[in-house]
Formats: sequence, structure tokens, C-alpha cells
Amino acid sequence: MTDSTPAMSSRRARALTYLVLAVALAATLLPFAWMLLSSFKTKGELLRDPSGWLPTSPTLHNYATWLGDLHIGHYFLNSVIVAVFTVLGNLVFCSMIGYALAKLDFPGKRLLFALVMITLMVPAVVTFVPLFVMVAKLQLVDTYPALILPYLASPLGVFLMRQFMLGIPDSLLEAARIDGAGQIRTFTRIVLPLCGPPLATLTILTFLSSWNNFLWPLVAAQTQDKYTLPVALALYSTGQNATDYGLLLAGSVLVIAPMVALFMALQRFFVQGVATTGIK
Repeated sequence: MTDSTPAMSSRRARALTYLVLAVALAATLLPFAWMLLSSFKTKGELLRDPSGWLPTSPTLHNYATWLGDLHIGHYFLNSVIVAVFTVLGNLVFCSMIGYALAKLDFPGKRLLFALVMITLMVPAVVTFVPLFVMVAKLQLVDTYPALILPYLASPLGVFLMRQFMLGIPDSLLEAARIDGAGQIRTFTRIVLPLCGPPLATLTILTFLSSWNNFLWPLVAAQTQDKYTLPVALALYSTGQNATDYGLLLAGSVLVIAPMVALFMALQRFFVQGVATTGIK
């Protein structure tokens, strides 16, 4: 009897935990489910019954407008170009800086890491005006470099890679140097192959940040040719008098679909990277 009581308590605690998690999951997913279902509604139905779930007369008009009249493919391509080059830049530069801060000894190393941490705590809005002035003086406004260069390396990415690389044994790197490998070969052949989880985590975080970035592309891209998806979504779903909510919801579905696909593809590495990257 004494053995069954703790077992029953454990099962009840586990069941309660699963119940709480299920409720939290439902609360998280329900708004997205409503958004997906409402994207098939007409503008009149959304205004008449905004809290309804199933569309009474499902239509693909909102998606057809985006794919046809508004040429969403062009803005999608702009977002892909900006996001891909931003991710590649962060993977290369954050890995290199993280390796230097974790495994190399040089004067000012602690000061440099302190500056990285300070930069991590600075709001992005503070650097917005200086970045735009710099881009304008370089005559890069309304170009792809203007959208990409300011975000090629992030303090969070540097911190993430440094913390993971601190866990790589120094004896492994010393063995590579004894075999005649230089710093570049040690970094590319020994260190990077061990950094799969943090690289996947950095890929997801950087892609999400770049894909969802609205304020900077709105200012730096001053013509429709360089608009990204969030900018096009905000500008074209709002008319002169009212917002076309059906068009807005359909555009939102098209915007988040690539992010969901990327996370589903890399979620195993993302969880592993978060779990294994701690403060060392």
C-alpha cells in the first residue's frame, strides 16, 4: 500500500503536467488556426462575424489576389535573398568571433566579450538612426546590401557560438595543432563539424529575425522593387479607408509558412542546441 501511493501521486502529477501543457499548446495554436480558417473568408463575412471559426462560403480570392494582382512572388524572393545572405553571414562571422573568444588568447579578449554582452543589451531602436545615416552616406539606400549588411553578425549569435565552443575540449584542438593544422584548418575541420546544434539554432533565430524584420526594410527599401514580405503585407492589406482583413490574414499565412517549415526541418537540432548551450 505504501508503494502504490507514491506511484499514484506520480501518475497524477504527470497527468496534471500533461493537462497544463495541452492547455498551453491549445492556447498557443488556436489563434493560428483561426487565422488560417479566416483567410478563406470574404471581407464581408469577417466584418459580420469576426469571432466565427468555419467560413460559411470558403473562397480563395484572398490568396489569388496576393499571388496574382499583388505579385507576392517578387516580395517573397526579396525576403528569401535577404534572409539567406543574413543567415550565411551570421553563420560565418558569429562562428569565427565565437571561436576567437572561446579558444584563442589575445589582448583585450575579456573587454571584447564585455562589449559583445553590452551590445546584446542595447535596444535595436537605439542604433536605427546611425545605421541609416551610415547606409545613406555609402549610397546603399534601396539596395540589397542596405537590407543585409547591418545584420551580418549579431551579438546573440556570437554569445551562442562562444558558449558552445567553450565546451569543446582543448586537448582536441591541441592534437590538431600537433598534427600540423593551423588555426583556419582547426576551425573548419575540427570545430565547425562539432557545432551542428548551435549552428542550427542560430540559423532558425537569424532567419526568423530577418524574415519578420519590418521597420528597417520599410525605411531602407524605398521602392516596391526592394520591399520584403512584411512591408508588402502591411502596405497592401490596408486601404485608404479600412483594412482588408481577409487579405491581411491570407498574407500572414503566406508569410509564416516558410518559418514553420524551417523550424519543423531543424527542430531536433534547435532543441539540442538550446539544451547543450549553457553558461560555462
